Amino acid sequence: MSRTLIVIGLSIVAAGLLWPWVTRIGLGRLPGDIVIERENFRLYFPITTGILISVFLSTILWLINRH
Repeated sequence: MSRTLIVIGLSIVAAGLLWPWVTRIGLGRLPGDIVIERENFRLYFPITTGILISVFLSTILWLINRH
C-alpha cells in the first residue's frame, strides 16, 4: 500500500511540473473544462481533460497488464 501511495504522489508531482508544457499542446482548455473567473477569484475544473487523461492512462495500463 505504501508503494502505491508513493507512486501516486510522484505522479501528481510530475503532472504539476509538466503542466506548463501540457497546456501548450491544448490540454487544459478543452471544451467541457469549466473556468469561472471573477474579480478576485478563479475556479478551474478540467472535466474533459481529466476524462481524456484517464482514458489514455487506462489504455496504457491495460496494454501493459495484458502481456
